[in-house]
Order: sequence, then C-alpha cells, then structure tokens
Amino acid sequence: MQDYQPLPGLLKNKVILVTGSTSGIGRCAAKNFAEHGATVILLGRNVKALEEIYDEIVQLRLAQPAIYPLDLARANPDQYVEMAKRLEENFGRLDGLLHNAAQLGTLTPIEHYDIALWYEVIQINLHSRFLSTRACLPLLRKSPRASVIFTTSEIGKTGKAYWGAYCVSKFGNEAMMQILADELDNTGIRINSINPGPVMTKLRAQAYPAEDKSNLATPDDIMPAYLYLMGADSQHLNGQSIDAQTYSHFPEATTESIQS
Repeated sequence: MQDYQPLPGLLKNKVILVTGSTSGIGRCAAKNFAEHGATVILLGRNVKALEEIYDEIVQLRLAQPAIYPLDLARANPDQYVEMAKRLEENFGRLDGLLHNAAQLGTLTPIEHYDIALWYEVIQINLHSRFLSTRACLPLLRKSPRASVIFTTSEIGKTGKAYWGAYCVSKFGNEAMMQILADELDNTGIRINSINPGPVMTKLRAQAYPAEDKSNLATPDDIMPAYLYLMGADSQHLNGQSIDAQTYSHFPEATTESIQS
C-alpha cells in the first residue's frame, strides 16, 4: 500500500462527492482528494462539522469545495433526486463518488436487535448508497472516466456473530458493487470497493472500546488505496474489492493521471 505514490495532479479538475466527509476516513479522503486537484462535494448531516472541513480545505488554498447537508438516516428518494439535480446545476457532472458514511448500530444477537435501529443502520449503510448511486448515475455518465468507491469491511465478507445490521449492510455493499460493476462494464464508470482494515476511527472505537489503539493504522495511512481507485492509475480495475492495508498491485504513477 505504501509503495504507491500518486502524482500531485492525479485528480486535477475532477468533481468528487464524498459521503460521511466530516470525520474519520471520509474527512481524510475529502482532504486528500482536494490536495490532488479535485473539487470535493462534502456531504453529511452536521453542518458545523461540514463547515470545519470546508474551511480546512479553503485555508490550504485548494480548489474550493462545496457543502451538501443531508441526513442519510431520514432522507427520502426524492431528496436524492433533488441532490443530483443541484449537483448538475452547479457542476455539470460527477467524476467520482465515495460511499463512506456508515453507522455501527450495536453488537448484539439478531434475536434481541432493536428493530428501529436495524432499519436505521440498513438505511444509512445500504439504502442511501443505492439511492445516491441511482440518482447520480446520469452525472457519472457525463464524465469520460468516473470512479465509484464503496467503503466496506472484512465483516462484509465473512459473517460474524453479534454484528447484526452492520454486517448485513456490508455484505449488501459488496453485492451492490459487483452488480453495478457488471452492469456498467465497458462504460466510462468503474465500481470498486475498499476494506480499510483496522483503522483508528470513531466507529472502530465503538466496536472495540478496549482495543490497544497504538497498533492501528490511521486514515492517512490508507489513503494511497483511495487515491489509487479514484484516479486513472486504476482504470483497468472494475468490480474489485481490495484490502487497503495489504493490497500489493499498485502500478507506478503515470503522467496519464494528470492529463486525464
């Protein structure tokens, strides 16, 4: 993972929507995308937190980002259509979409899982990703090279007791990624997923409160994988699920990344 060194202009002139951009991996990805030339659309429900990452990017004198407040737990299908309409009016297209917003829920047996919480976790982690992708596909088609990334989890590949709605939603993400990749094969849109692995985030701390955090990767540590999949160096990859901390097939960065 650390061997990949993206060139500074990897995402120059790209327009990228990042969900869950106020903290953790999403916040780090938004900043890294901007540092590599992208205009980033910051999506989240906490306006104050959105303004903080917005200001941080502006202070670095990068491409001016945009804020789109949306509560993924409460938004209805029409609101996603409205979002896509607004993005088209302001940007004309999307070159990238990072699905990162997620909620853990609780670690409890399915027999005792709170029904309202189950619905909310599935809504945020799975339904919102379906609705936003569906609404944004026309915008992604307007890009000569678009990349959609699903942040998933090792829990999305092997079921584990007590992980309930979170596990089910991540399995669903892997399936949706594969379906979309197959449906959009040989188009200008690529769909892939990333398993971040053990990373120091609030969600990880909720799941493993007693864990020794000194051995965890930071969000910055795994950014090469996100930059790689979002940029032109990975244009040959579609329908793939990669592990951010162990993936070893990064090519050398190319000048084509800057020109695309």
